[in-house]
Amino acid sequence: MIRIGILGDIGSGKSFVAKAFSYPVFNADYEVSKLYRKDKEIFNKLNKKLPKYIFKFPIDKNEITAAILSNKNNLKKIINIVHKEIRKKMKLFLKKNKDKKIVILDIPLLLENKINNKKDILIFVDSKKKDIEKRLIKRKNFDRKLFNKFKKTQYSSRYKKKRSHFVINNNFTKKSVRMGINYILNKIM
Repeated sequence: MIRIGILGDIGSGKSFVAKAFSYPVFNADYEVSKLYRKDKEIFNKLNKKLPKYIFKFPIDKNEITAAILSNKNNLKKIINIVHKEIRKKMKLFLKKNKDKKIVILDIPLLLENKINNKKDILIFVDSKKKDIEKRLIKRKNFDRKLFNKFKKTQYSSRYKKKRSHFVINNNFTKKSVRMGINYILNKIM
């Protein structure tokens, strides 16, 4: 099984690119939102650590946002609880898809949390800052302060790009992304 890790800035279109590969995708952001909606145990752990902020189930993203924005240590507490569960979900995903030729890992903190293997093929999704900005502002729950906090938890784009085996230039059209994917698949198969 070939594991492909998708890297890039927040809003660069990592999930768009991951889906365009047409192979099984582990989407960590989706799994986190599922945990917030359905996992009572995660709620109990977060409620215990952050009772002033996390107090109703299903967990409201606004409560998470308030916790993160009020104290920089709260983000670390949330990450420590949530990421353990996400790792378990990823292991299940990999086990379930062990017979697939390729799997895609769409995990925002793939390198930062040392989730990648040495054999993983890393692809950096490169998008113009102005295009990212336009897309982020259109998001329903976009919060610039929260965005800046998350940026601080991530390695720089330059570092991620340097660590990557391939770069896909994403101008948010299927055609350009498809061309990049076809090139990569031809190189690795």
